[in-house]
Amino acid sequence: MFGLFKKDPTKKMRAEYNKLLEQGMHAQRNGDMRLYAEITAKAEALWSDIEALEKQQN
Repeated sequence: MFGLFKKDPTKKMRAEYNKLLEQGMHAQRNGDMRLYAEITAKAEALWSDIEALEKQQN
């Protein structure tokens, strides 16, 4: 019952993940492969954190 009012901690993290993916896409389209690799690495690390949180919740 009280879980209804509990905020989803991964919601903000997913928004940040999507933002990083979009930034990476723009870097790739502009030909900046080094920046694309850095942003993709950050996004992958964030995704692993999201998966860990979701696994912990279930």
